[in-house]
Amino acid sequence: MLSLTDRRPVFHAVDLAKIYQMGEVQVHALRGVSLELYEGEFVVLLGASGSGKSTLLNILGGLDSPSSGTVHYLDEELTNSDSTTLTRFRRDNVGFVFQFYNLIPSLTAKENVELITEIAESPMDPLEALDLVGLKDRADHFPAQLSGGEQQRVAIARAIAKNPKVLLCDEPTGALDVETGVIVLQAIAKINQKLGTTTAVITHNSEIAKMADRVISLSDGQIAGVHVNATKITASELRW
Repeated sequence: MLSLTDRRPVFHAVDLAKIYQMGEVQVHALRGVSLELYEGEFVVLLGASGSGKSTLLNILGGLDSPSSGTVHYLDEELTNSDSTTLTRFRRDNVGFVFQFYNLIPSLTAKENVELITEIAESPMDPLEALDLVGLKDRADHFPAQLSGGEQQRVAIARAIAKNPKVLLCDEPTGALDVETGVIVLQAIAKINQKLGTTTAVITHNSEIAKMADRVISLSDGQIAGVHVNATKITASELRW
């Protein structure tokens, strides 16, 4: 198996800064962040609330732009891309999973996943995506008929159904109890292993970091440390 540094960098970010103007006050969400995310790796972005994790993930995913610095996805520079280019980048390359599921209540699990496959270039079958997260038998159920953990797994299926090269997850277990959170993390890890999808998970839970190939810790908008896990654990081995 290739070491991380022998793999192709998927993202290459240099000296990213992000400043929000809040009235007369400037909020520095990122302060000179440089990093690379590699093909097929499972990385955890770890840090307290307000450390800059979500801002960094949003910039990598093309949902936001830095105030300064550069970010490349493979050979494409995203930093100065217009909204049309960023929309195409997100559509073709990135799957997003957020803390809240954002499913459409009037559609079944399968229909929620189909929304993505209809606009993707080379999507997988919606039932295949649901099967990867263990919910093929719940395909015809509406969100109100599903538990919170099942709804989150439908959201993961929706994110990966377009066969994205990158899966970005922002506190995917934040609204779940421990047992359900483990099931959701198992689904995310399975996607990473089975499809080779570069996966980044934001969390403030240091236990979840033990699942990662690499842990990038953020504090006050800066990278506070990078740790490579010599021995990863599975989600079922977590002790929260």
